[in-house]
Amino acid sequence: MTIRVVLADDQALLRATFRLLLDSEPDMEVVAEAGTGAEAVARAREHRADLVLMDIRMPDMDGIEATRRITGDESLAGVKILMLTTYETDDLVVAALRAGASGYLGKGAEAAVLLDAIRTVAAGESLLSPAATTALIGRFLTRPDPPRGRLAAGLSELTAREREITTLVGVGLSNEEISSRLFISPATAKTHVNRAMMKVGARDRAQLVVFAYETGLVAPRRP
Repeated sequence: MTIRVVLADDQALLRATFRLLLDSEPDMEVVAEAGTGAEAVARAREHRADLVLMDIRMPDMDGIEATRRITGDESLAGVKILMLTTYETDDLVVAALRAGASGYLGKGAEAAVLLDAIRTVAAGESLLSPAATTALIGRFLTRPDPPRGRLAAGLSELTAREREITTLVGVGLSNEEISSRLFISPATAKTHVNRAMMKVGARDRAQLVVFAYETGLVAPRRP
């Protein structure tokens, strides 16, 4: 299966570099480029891409707002967002995740890391496994208060087992680690994770992590 990618960055030279890298991979194809956030939304809609590699800082509309518009469009439900940025500050990372991004990566990442990240996000996973990232989310997710009624309703939909697994996802455990912790198969763990995402309206695993923090299933870590 070929991963169809839209490159969204206001630097034409950087887009050209990324295009050469991605198009050299047998399982990736750059289907469009965008120099602004508004163009990124339009290209994602026009080409029905699998993934948008999105810069945060762009003219006209920034990457966070563009991400929010893409993830808020039901017709683009299958489009994943990987945020690529030089601005790896805590509040921007959280804003990107809240907007619907499945992960973020610094522009200084090695080529192999970027390619692996694209494959990971396109497969419906997230880049939130490292403990440092989950600690960052824990410190900052509670800043503006989320809509509590919606969160409480989503939480009430989960079974006791799904709450337990959502909590483990929130602290960064993979399906394999969850299966080992709870003495269930990885396939069963994945099924529970998918059901939890469906019930709370999470697009992917990253959004389930956000939900776990916002509902208090996972307590924010203090610096």
